Amino acid sequence: MSEEPAAPKKGLVTATWIDTLAVLGQVAAPTFAKGPIIRRPKAVALVEWLNLDAKAVERLQTLRDKYGTGPVLLPIPGRPEAVILDGDQARRILEAGPEPFSPDSREKNAALGHFEEKASLVSSPDERKKRRAFNARVLEEACPVHSLAATMMRMVDEEIAALVESCGEEMTWDAFFASWNRIVRRTVLGDGAADDEALTEQLEELRSAANWAFLHPRKEAVSDSFHDAIISHLARADKGSLAESISFRNGDDTAAAHQVAHYLFAFDPGGMTTFRALGLLAAHPEAMARAAQEASGGDDRDLRFLRACIVETLRLYPTTPAILRETTEDVECEGGVLEEGTGVLIFAPFFHRDDTLHKDAHRFDPDAWLGIDPERRPPFVPFSAGPAVCPARHFVPMIASAAIASLLRRRKVVLLRPDLPAEKLPGTLNNYRQVFRLEPLGT
Repeated sequence: MSEEPAAPKKGLVTATWIDTLAVLGQVAAPTFAKGPIIRRPKAVALVEWLNLDAKAVERLQTLRDKYGTGPVLLPIPGRPEAVILDGDQARRILEAGPEPFSPDSREKNAALGHFEEKASLVSSPDERKKRRAFNARVLEEACPVHSLAATMMRMVDEEIAALVESCGEEMTWDAFFASWNRIVRRTVLGDGAADDEALTEQLEELRSAANWAFLHPRKEAVSDSFHDAIISHLARADKGSLAESISFRNGDDTAAAHQVAHYLFAFDPGGMTTFRALGLLAAHPEAMARAAQEASGGDDRDLRFLRACIVETLRLYPTTPAILRETTEDVECEGGVLEEGTGVLIFAPFFHRDDTLHKDAHRFDPDAWLGIDPERRPPFVPFSAGPAVCPARHFVPMIASAAIASLLRRRKVVLLRPDLPAEKLPGTLNNYRQVFRLEPLGT
C-alpha cells in the first residue's frame, strides 16, 4: 500500500488509505466515542487519559504538512469527506452556507431527528429562513444583553445561592449540573418548569439515542411526550423567560417546540463550558482576582471579562469540535472540485489549538476576546460562523458569566482536581472529574 498521495480527483488532492484510516481513527473515532450529541463520561475519561484530543490536532497538523492546506479528500466509499486545513478556507465555507455548503448534513439530520427534526439546522432552505429568523428574534441574537436579562439574572442568582447552600464545602459536577438545569428550565420555559426534572431526563434519553444517529431506532413515544411537555410550558408564557417572547411570535411554520428543544440541548454544553471556565479561573489566580472584582460590581448584565473567559474556554475546549457541512452541488475550491454530496469536516480544535500558527494556543488568555465579537477573529469558530452561527452566542455567555459571578460573590473557589498547568493546558478538560472547594470569602 503506497504512502504517496493518491491520484487527484478532478485536481483535488486525495489522501492515501493509510492516512484516511489515521484520520478516522485519531480524529473521528474519539469525537464520536465521547458523544456528538450527549457526552459519555467514561469515554471522555478515556480520551483524557490517552490524550486523544491533543493527538487529533497533531494528526491534522501531520496531514497538512504532507498534503498542504487542502481541502484533502478522504476517499471513504459512498461518503467522501473533505477535511479543511486552512482557516480562511474554513471561514469561507461557513459563510457560504446554506448553499452550496449545507449545515443539514446526513449525519446531523439523522442525529437531531431523534428529538428536534424541525430544528432550523436540519430544515429545508425555505423553512430554515423562517425558523432561523424566529430563533434570532427570541434569543435577540445581535444583543449582548437580552431584554429580559434583569429577571433572568435573578433566577440565576437564586439557583446559585441554593447550590452554595446545598454543597457546603465541596462542589462536584453533578451538584453544579443539577443547579444549571434548573437555571435552564427557568430562563427558557419559566418558573413553572423549574422542578420538571422529567423533561430534562427525557431530553437526555433522546440525546443518548441520537448519539448513534442512523444506528438507533427513534423513541417516538418519548419524543412525543417531551414535545408535549415543552408546548405545555410555552403555553403559560411565564414572565421573564424566553417563553414570554415566544408567546408573541409563535406560528406553525416556526415549529417552536423543536426550536426550544434545541435551546435546551445547546444549554448542556453551556453548563460544561461554565464549569470548565471556573476551573481555568481557579488555575489562574490573577484572572480569578479580576473575575471576582468584576462580580463584586453587582451588575451581572455587564460582565465583560467573565464573558471573555467563557469564549476563551470555548476556544480551548470547543463543545462542538466537528463542524459538518455537505455540498449541495459541485463546488470549485482551491485545488479542484468538491462534488455534490461530499461531506466537509471543519475540526475546530485543529484551528483553535494549532501551536504551529498560534504561540499561545495552549494558554488561557481571555483578554484576547475583550471587546471582540468571536465572529471577527478567524480562524477561531467557538460559535461556528456565517448564516448558521449559533444564535445564542450572546445569550448563553450572558447566563454562564452571571452564574460564575453569583458564585464568586458568595465563595472563594479553589480547584481540588484535576491539576491544570497554566503554561500548557491539556487537550482535554474533563468536567466530570472537576471538584472545587468552596471557602468563605476573605480566607
